[in-house]
Amino acid sequence: MIYPIFEAFRISFFMSNGTVEKWVGLKNYSQVLQSKTFWKAVYNTFFIGFFQLAISIPLGFTLASLINGLKWGKDFFKSLFFIPYITSIVAAAMVFMYVLHPEMGILNFILAKVGLPTSTWLAQPQTARWGAVVLAVWHELGFVVVISLANLQTIPRQLYEAAEIDGANRFQKWLYITIPKMKSTFAFFIVMGWIASLQRFSETYILGGLQGSPMRSLYTIVGFIYERGFGGNEYGIASAAAYILFMMILVFTLFNIKLSKLKV
Repeated sequence: MIYPIFEAFRISFFMSNGTVEKWVGLKNYSQVLQSKTFWKAVYNTFFIGFFQLAISIPLGFTLASLINGLKWGKDFFKSLFFIPYITSIVAAAMVFMYVLHPEMGILNFILAKVGLPTSTWLAQPQTARWGAVVLAVWHELGFVVVISLANLQTIPRQLYEAAEIDGANRFQKWLYITIPKMKSTFAFFIVMGWIASLQRFSETYILGGLQGSPMRSLYTIVGFIYERGFGGNEYGIASAAAYILFMMILVFTLFNIKLSKLKV
């Protein structure tokens, strides 16, 4: 693992096609940062990542709270929601290509049945991004549910009993005890979710191909690295982009370390 890390860093200062190299210094980094295609990839990566977290964390926490309140069937529902998370993302993306199919897709079938407008999901930039968001939420929701459920079960019962004596109803206990006690868990989901989102590639590659079609709406940062490196043999550019991505992930990692030291 150590050799590729340092070799990629070295190549990022060269114009390289894998065989011939020419020293260019920081030119590769400058070229990446001035590339509109790269910033398009950054926008798509952050768009999908933001809405995935904005939907999956509240939804997963709410589902975990409902499951935690059940007297029986907790293990069944935990397994039910966790199955998508352990499913191969490539296999899941292949299935979602059929789910989002404009004519044979089950999503349009359901929308038509309830009287809502259908869409050619993977043929339009905006709907294609939302299709990727739906896939990401479906795949990651189980992780949020299981981790939230585990943390919910560590909250002392005495707090709820004391609140009940003071006349608090079920919703008030959830709002004023459960949510505040879950702050550190939410912080964990956000930071780790962003780190994972910055590395998104497999599912968008399956849905949109090498160029993240349509109109690069599914083009991510890792997709940019892959296309320039393995698609165009521009290994210097690809390595520079990889280290720019590394710096982004490093920032989130350092933030996570700092956050873990705080009393939340």
